[in-house]
Amino acid sequence: MDSLVIVDAANVVGSVPDGWWRDRHGAAERLRDALPGYVAQGLPGLVPPPLEMVLVVERAARGVESVEGVRVVPADGSGDDRIVQLVADECGGRDCLVVTADRELRERVQALGARVTGPRAVWGRERGGRRA
Repeated sequence: MDSLVIVDAANVVGSVPDGWWRDRHGAAERLRDALPGYVAQGLPGLVPPPLEMVLVVERAARGVESVEGVRVVPADGSGDDRIVQLVADECGGRDCLVVTADRELRERVQALGARVTGPRAVWGRERGGRRA
């Protein structure tokens, strides 16, 4: 069974002060478009390939569409609550990694058995993502 990687879009996009707040939808799309390569390559040192990639979006980014390799899941309310629900519903019995820097969310998903890493795992200069 493939590992599941859940990306907290709001937190990861917000980790780089590049003007994302002027276009939250566009910023979430840029993040989404940076993710498909990891599905086949894995996340070095964290998750071997292949993996299932889920991007959780909220508020103005809720209209972002899924693309091949990245399932986009909108949060009707709190993105953190939706991520916790996904971990509870989809991570039983398989490796699950949540990408976020949110301390409270980290604690909540770790209590359910998920591992956690920070935004640079998918959004860092060293892996071809955005410049930090």
